[in-house]
Amino acid sequence: MSALESLAHRRRDALGDPGGALVVCHGRGADEHDLAPLLDALDPERRLVGFLPRGPLSLPPGGAHWYVVHEVGFPDPATFLPTFETLSGWVDAALADAGVPIERTVFAGFSQGTVMSYSLAFAASRPRPGGVLAFSGFVPRVDGFELDLEGRAGLPVSIAHGTHDPIISVGFGRDARERLLAAGVDVAYVEEPMAHSIGPAGLAQAREVLERALGLDEQPD
Repeated sequence: MSALESLAHRRRDALGDPGGALVVCHGRGADEHDLAPLLDALDPERRLVGFLPRGPLSLPPGGAHWYVVHEVGFPDPATFLPTFETLSGWVDAALADAGVPIERTVFAGFSQGTVMSYSLAFAASRPRPGGVLAFSGFVPRVDGFELDLEGRAGLPVSIAHGTHDPIISVGFGRDARERLLAAGVDVAYVEEPMAHSIGPAGLAQAREVLERALGLDEQPD
């Protein structure tokens, strides 16, 4: 099996030559179809090639998962580390297939998908991407997994979180903001009075950060 075939996924091609790539990771118990509308919301002009990978694990109560949850904020190393290696290889293969360099790639995610997006962007073993769009997630702490936050100083990151989130509390969003700001990351942050979901303010902020990260706001439509 090739690296590109290691994860089920959807691909949305750009209308012309892609100005970059947007990789969107779904949340716990969902699949590669769940966040497809987010591609159109963030990039309605279809200037980017979009990828939606499916988590490799099938766990109760159903759907696809990226790792086992024992404690929020601390992914299970036995499942997270193999998933991260698989996802990393898949990302490299998908970008090579699309002809897009990593520095022109933005990782986006919701919930568990945000954890994987942060991991791809900040892992010491990975190259620096174009940016991160984080919805209702956290920067993970995993034994055996090294982050290089300071090495991503200046990286554009959007963080959005609901103040009434009962799944991943808003404290995790605030912790991510503080950790990344302390490392010199270029963080945009917004909270909305909602539960575990994506709201309009977070979506608008993410689109602004995406366009700035890839210089799309400087390109003619």
